[in-house]
Amino acid sequence: MTASETAKTLAFSAAQAAADKKAFAINLRDVTSKIALTDVFVIVSASNERQVHAVVDAVEEKLIKEHDTRPLRREGKGGEQWVLLDYNEIVVHVFHKEARDYYGLDGLWKDCPEIEFVDETEAERIRRAEAVEGDGEDGE
Repeated sequence: MTASETAKTLAFSAAQAAADKKAFAINLRDVTSKIALTDVFVIVSASNERQVHAVVDAVEEKLIKEHDTRPLRREGKGGEQWVLLDYNEIVVHVFHKEARDYYGLDGLWKDCPEIEFVDETEAERIRRAEAVEGDGEDGE
């Protein structure tokens, strides 16, 4: 069994919202073979507690706006070191970098298939830069 298309769509939206807020080390894992309660873990890092909060807010806003879905549960609001958003099909983990290193969640799920995520904003920037280089122009 693999992650549903709905779960993948939600995971990509959540990951893109995180990327838009400069989250890094974005890791999507298909956990269907290990957990019956969800399909995909979205694991991201943020540089500081303020950024953790901004990423969480961006994920929530994007999933409400684009998919009309809200988290069933939100854990970890207090210290902003690790916030978990449970959307049933996906679970989003937003970590402060040090907390992610400490808990080692990536290592716990390393045997689950990784789902490739491409930051669309970054990909578009690269495409534009390559187009400019290919034309021999400097973009001005």
